[in-house]
Amino acid sequence: MAHLLGAEALHLEYPTRVVFDGVTLGLQEGDRVGIVGRNGDGKSTLLRLLAGRLEPDSGRVTRRRGIRLGMLDQADVLDPELTVAAAIVAGRAEHEWAGDARVRDVLAGLVADIPWEGRIGELSGGQRRRVALAALLVQDWDVVFLDEPTNHLDVEGIAWLARHLKSRWPASAGGLVVVTHDRWFLDEVCTATWEVHDRIVEPFEGGYAAYILQRVERDRMAAASEARRQNLARKELAWLRRGAPARTSKPKFRIDAANALISDVPEIRDPVSLQRLAVSRLGKDVVDLIDVSVAFPRRPAADSPQAGTPLVDSPQAGTSLVDSPQANGDLRPRSLVDSPQANGDLRPVLRDITWRIAPGERTGILGVNGAGKSTLLGLISGAVQPTSGRVKRGATVKVATLTQRLDELDDVQDQPVRMVIAGLRSSYTLGTGSKAQELTPSQLLERLGFSSAQLSTPVKDLSGGQKRRLQLLLILLEEPNVLILDEPTNDLDTDMLAAIEDLLDSWPGTLIVVSHDRYLIERVTDQQFAIIDGHLRHLPGGVDEYLQLRSAEQASSSAAGKATATSAATVRAAASVSASASRHGAADPARAGQGGSEGPAAAAAGEMALSGAERRNAEKELGSIDRRLERLQADIARVHEELAAHDQSDYVGLGELTERLRALEDQVADLETRWLELSELLEA
Repeated sequence: MAHLLGAEALHLEYPTRVVFDGVTLGLQEGDRVGIVGRNGDGKSTLLRLLAGRLEPDSGRVTRRRGIRLGMLDQADVLDPELTVAAAIVAGRAEHEWAGDARVRDVLAGLVADIPWEGRIGELSGGQRRRVALAALLVQDWDVVFLDEPTNHLDVEGIAWLARHLKSRWPASAGGLVVVTHDRWFLDEVCTATWEVHDRIVEPFEGGYAAYILQRVERDRMAAASEARRQNLARKELAWLRRGAPARTSKPKFRIDAANALISDVPEIRDPVSLQRLAVSRLGKDVVDLIDVSVAFPRRPAADSPQAGTPLVDSPQAGTSLVDSPQANGDLRPRSLVDSPQANGDLRPVLRDITWRIAPGERTGILGVNGAGKSTLLGLISGAVQPTSGRVKRGATVKVATLTQRLDELDDVQDQPVRMVIAGLRSSYTLGTGSKAQELTPSQLLERLGFSSAQLSTPVKDLSGGQKRRLQLLLILLEEPNVLILDEPTNDLDTDMLAAIEDLLDSWPGTLIVVSHDRYLIERVTDQQFAIIDGHLRHLPGGVDEYLQLRSAEQASSSAAGKATATSAATVRAAASVSASASRHGAADPARAGQGGSEGPAAAAAGEMALSGAERRNAEKELGSIDRRLERLQADIARVHEELAAHDQSDYVGLGELTERLRALEDQVADLETRWLELSELLEA
């Protein structure tokens, strides 16, 4: 492969620390590299060095002559006076860019919902980020550098970006270097990983899963000082190997070695113990949403609120939201008809939602921006009142929310971290039963990546990731029994995400997570729901099913030529079945999701998909094969025991046992072949 660019013996230092010392690396044609590392270790600095925007103190960066390199900055650098059109196509004639398939694909994937002639200065931060990404991707580059490209993108946007980057160049052409904390994105796009740590850049083969495997092997041979990082990495690997089938195939080498490494690693969570402790802390009733709908008054477009804007002021994150007299009973719905704004039309956000949240439930909420996720969280926390229906809470429920803001730190900006936590609880119990640990706030801070020296640092001098971790700690020390996390991955590196996931694994309460980080959703929650056309739908198939539903909605709209009406009608019909099932027992995820699982899957796949009846039959046969394989494996084990115990001089008897064993193994092989065929049909 041809050389694109490289670095030789790079050295860079600031007055207070050395960032890089003797770094040598190269980027070849066809490389797709993900950069990982702790916050502040120099990931963005490395991109700037390689792009020529920053000069090293010594060493050099080499680039192939004539190379075209484009870079997405982490900061917002767009001119606020430009229009969206001018920022993206930069004066190109309309017939020129409109005839370019790549430009059309980028515009449809990133800025379809943004006014084409709108001013950049009038856009939200998320919209500006998508415009900047589109402006980069519509151009023709040999090498693309992306610094946190998934910020402000929803699950669909991230999936589109991954598909675009995988198909942007032929397999042996172009170069991509990306800095991101989104581990699913790293696994999906990257073929190599660079870890930035301790003033060096260490290369690894493969995406995030393969990087974790290699890092575990490295850490197993490292000094005792690396023990903590080793344990977290091994736990991460256990999740990767035991998690979704799509991930278990990611490491293409040393699968047996990976299984050996995690053979003595316990399950990520002990669901039985956590459920028992959650019931003891919460009782049997948590929060029940019963036939709940929420609508907001329509306003002029200029001051229209974001979907999901609460009707009442939201309490600060990290504080108890259920300390009012209403907390011990039903929250009376406040009808908008009685308000002064009732004369205008109402814009429905959530419709006919029934959801009975169980003790110890761990649920992820998916949906496009503006679907109503924040409104749903507000209903659970008490910050939003329903337009119709009712919200019922258990008497002992105490809700806390980790929001996207850091408002609760405003009053303590000048205080050192040690003083902030000194007035809170003196200890915190982590884990259950014999594994319970009593940790002081300082020990908990250390577990979240704070050093002893940082305990004396004023809050205002902490980095964004450190403030985020302190915010989570303050919430946990309040000991809520229902925890809501709203985009908790902002400003956190992959190691800190792993540490927080480890902490949440032993947290014995009800957990509700809203995040566009697919990896986090699948890692810390046991089930997922989606808000589609105002309805809450259970997703037995997880994030993959959600993406199929969204693809079905968009494909249906395109085919019918009715972008809004057709899409809404298709998904509403499917989601209504789910809502009906939810009213008859939504605490059971399987029951809640049975009502409409076949329709969206069939629509998503079009003519290639199974019909509803065929799909149900295939799923039944697949389940039957699983049970038969389990029985056959037990039979094979018994025959092996009989062979070992049989008289070794009885050749006739040994021959009969061997024939039985061969017949059983042939049955297993046939069933496994049929299992693979059915799996491919169901995934089509």
